[in-house]
Amino acid sequence: QVRLVESGGGVVQPGGSLRLSCAASGLDFYRYAMTWYRQAPGKEREEVAYISSTGDLMNYAASVKGRFTISRDNAKNTVFLQMNSLKPEDTAVYYCKAQAFKLEYWGQGTQVTVSS
Repeated sequence: QVRLVESGGGVVQPGGSLRLSCAASGLDFYRYAMTWYRQAPGKEREEVAYISSTGDLMNYAASVKGRFTISRDNAKNTVFLQMNSLKPEDTAVYYCKAQAFKLEYWGQGTQVTVSS
């Protein structure tokens, strides 16, 4: 019954922007830290951005720092990833994860393609 559903992916030109959303249901969203990951073909899964359950603490991969912003709206049970100044290297399937102690849930992913 726990669901994490990513949306907002698509095709964008280099330098463009996208905003990803991850809508959660079936859990007490405010208790979970949320993380965005991505995986490109032939590459290992990479942690992109993290936000604490309260939204007070964020962390970013060096490759996206200054370009991506993670945020959450606990009233809407949703975490966001604002992606600006996109590069071809950002092309990947993006996944969200909810974690609270040993509990962990994953979404199905959304494709982001950055291409001329």
